[in-house]
Order: sequence, then structure tokens, then C-alpha cells
Amino acid sequence: MTSTLEKLCAELIESLGLGKASEVTSVRPLSGGVASDIAAVTFGGRTVCAKFALPKLKVAEDWFAPVHRGRAEYAWLKAASAVVPESVPALLGWSDRGNGFAMEFIDGPGIYLWKDALLQGAAPRGEAAAVAEVLGRLHAASTSEDFDRSPFDNAADFDQLRLDPYLRFTAARHPDLAGAMVAMAEALLGSRVALVHGDVSPKNIMIRDGRPIILDAECATIGDPAFDVAFCLNHVVLKSFHMPERQDLLRAEARAFWSAYAAHVGWEPAGQLEARVAALLPMLMLARIDGKSPVEYLDEAARARVRAAAMPLIASPASGLADVLNRLQ
Repeated sequence: MTSTLEKLCAELIESLGLGKASEVTSVRPLSGGVASDIAAVTFGGRTVCAKFALPKLKVAEDWFAPVHRGRAEYAWLKAASAVVPESVPALLGWSDRGNGFAMEFIDGPGIYLWKDALLQGAAPRGEAAAVAEVLGRLHAASTSEDFDRSPFDNAADFDQLRLDPYLRFTAARHPDLAGAMVAMAEALLGSRVALVHGDVSPKNIMIRDGRPIILDAECATIGDPAFDVAFCLNHVVLKSFHMPERQDLLRAEARAFWSAYAAHVGWEPAGQLEARVAALLPMLMLARIDGKSPVEYLDEAARARVRAAAMPLIASPASGLADVLNRLQ
């Protein structure tokens, strides 16, 4: 074994007491993310998943982030396992030495990535509502008085990983909208409402037996739950620009997502949270076109349509999610 990743994985398996480094027979890098090295590690007849945060993200723009964010992800997975154990991978241990951890490797017949299903045009199987149900339960649990917030004092990391590259960076490219976008970034930075995952995206959600399994919580912090809702809805909405023939179907999925999520909002009036989602959603739409991490599946014509739809909604915010979706028609 010669590569850095192979050595890290072998050391991780041994340091966690899962097996000996010499027993590792295969380290297969897994694709899909830009922020970490992830691999399927086979040893002693079993396969687990190993993950290590990267100091520089794999995007075109210079984007650096602290490697200790892996600890925040591990803490999020641990907290989520107490609320929705069926919707997160089983944890196998954290290593300070490697700044990484091992978890269940999720694979098998019938398991699929939600992003793949969306882009392949598969008929919805209730994924949006199922994800929203899990997210609503998690947010609600984290607002209780006995929830331990101490592992999630990560506002500075959240700013570096999400608010700056998505909102401020994009604002600099659109001076006419900068005031609203920078104000939103500051409001989100100061919020301490609930435990936020920070990357609730179809690319990070696998479906097993009809239940979502949420991955990649490196941005976890105590913040505004509206961010998670808007972030996930954004990916559903953007795919309607990529596949205009499925526009009505995908936007119906967005409505189903909000309906399932809103049923769990008890920490504040649901309409109040919805208004923040409606204001943030078009900003995130624009950010995935002109921010540091543009989506890869939109061609330039579709990007132009997203800009044309999002920019008026930023300048003149919608009253709620239904208004956003109506104005996108």
C-alpha cells in the first residue's frame, strides 16, 4: 500500500481496533464530494467507509477549510443517531491522529442516491417528504432544553464553508443584490435556533428501504434551520431548470417537502420560518450558478434561466414558498 489515502485508511482501521493495518486488502476511493477523501476499506472479510476532511476543497476557486470540521460531522451523526437511527450510517469510531472516522459502508440491492434518481428522471417515490420528515424531527429535537449544543459551536466554520462562498462571494458578482445577500449572511451567522446540517443535498442522501440516509454533515452548527430547508429545496428546484419537462413534478416535490417539514415546526411559527426560506432560496439558486461551488449539470442556457428567475426574487422577496414556486413558473 503506497498512497497517502491507503496509509491513512490502514492506520485508521488499526487505531480504532477494527482490525490490523496488514489485514487491509482494498482501499477504493469514493466519488461525489469536494470536501473530503472518502474510501471503501476492505479488511478481514468486511467493508467499512473511512472519511478524512481535506484542507483545500476540490473546486475551481481557491476554497480552504479547517480539517477539524470532521469532528463536527461525527458529532452530528452521533446526535442524529439518537433521534433517527435508521437515517444515518452506524458509526465505528473517530481518530484524532488522522482527523478522520469510520462508519458503516452503505451498499446493496435497492439502495440508490437521491440525486441519481432525480437526474435520471425516475418517478418520485416519496423521497422529498421522507427527507423533510427526518429533517423536521432532527431540528425539533435539537431545540429541546436538554439537547447538548456544546459540540456544535461552529459558527466560524459554517461561515467559511457556507455563508462566505455561497452568499458573500455571489453578492460580490451581483452588486445590485449585494445588500440583501450580505444581510442574509449576517442574519444566518447570528442565528442560534437549532442544529443545522449545512449540506442537505440529494447528493448526500441515499435511500434504503424507502428511508433516507443523510451523509456529509461537515458544516454542522447551531444556526437557522431555514438554511437546511432552503438548501435542499434549492437542489430540487434547480433540477426543474435542467429538466423543464419535469418542472411541475419537481415543484410538486418541493411542496411535499415543505408540507412534511412544517408539521414538525413547534419552536416558532411555521410561517415565520417559511418567510426566511422564501427569501434565502433564490439566493442559493444564484449561488449555485455564480458562487464558489456551481452545480455541474446545468448548461449555460439553463444557468441564464436560473439567473433570470432568481434575481427578481432576491430584489423583491416572495411572501412564502408557494409564492416562490408560482413566480418561478
